[in-house]
Amino acid sequence: MSTISQRFEQIRARVHRTAAACGRKPEDIEIIAVSKTCPASSIEQAVAAGARHLGESYIQEAVDKIQQLSGLAAVWHFIGPIQSNKTRQIAEHFAWVHSVDREKIARRLNDQRPEQLPPLNVILQLNISQDPNKQGIVPAELEQLAAQVAEMPRLTLRGIMAVPAIDLEESELRRQFRAMNTLLTGLTSKYPECNQLSLGMSGDMDIAIECGSTMVRVGSAIFGSRPGR
Repeated sequence: MSTISQRFEQIRARVHRTAAACGRKPEDIEIIAVSKTCPASSIEQAVAAGARHLGESYIQEAVDKIQQLSGLAAVWHFIGPIQSNKTRQIAEHFAWVHSVDREKIARRLNDQRPEQLPPLNVILQLNISQDPNKQGIVPAELEQLAAQVAEMPRLTLRGIMAVPAIDLEESELRRQFRAMNTLLTGLTSKYPECNQLSLGMSGDMDIAIECGSTMVRVGSAIFGSRPGR
C-alpha cells in the first residue's frame, strides 16, 4: 500500500511529464494538495514530502487544522463554497480563496481581512459549463466582477477557477479549458497579477495542464480515500 509521500511524488512526476510533453515549465504549475477531511498527521506527511499548498473546503475543520499546524511551512487555500457567515474566518486564516463568485462575498472578505496580513489572493469561480448544479459566474459576468475585486485594497485579483460538469467528452472538456485560458489572458492584459488558472483535478489534470492550468487541485490521489461529507 503506497504512502502519502509516495503518492505525492507520483503526482509531482505526472505534472513534470505532462508539462514537458506540452512544452511548459513544471515549476509554473502548483500542486494544491486538497486536504479536506484529512487529519493533521496526514497533512504533516504531505508537507514533509514536498507539498506546500494545501486546499480546504470545510471552514471550521480547516481553521482547527491551520491553528494546530501553525508551525508548518504551508500556504492555505480555501476552495469550497463561501457562505456569508464564513467570510471572516476565511479572511483571517487563508492566503488564497478560489471560489469568489459575487461582489457581496468579495466585499466582506476585503472588509474583514486583517490589516497586519498581506492582501488576500482571490481567484474568481466561473461556471464554464453553465451547469445548474455548479457554482460560479458565467463568462459574461467576469469583466464586471474582476473590475470590482481589483478595486478592493485588501484583496489581490489573481486568477480564475472552474469545476467543469462531470462526464464531459474529452473534446468538450478541452474546449472549456481552452476557453478559460482565453478568458484569463484577457484579464492578465488588464491586471498583470491576475495570472493564475486553477483548473484540473486527479482525473483531468493532464488536459488542464495542456490547456494552461497553473494550479491543479489533487485530493484522494495524494491522501487516499477518505469519508465524504
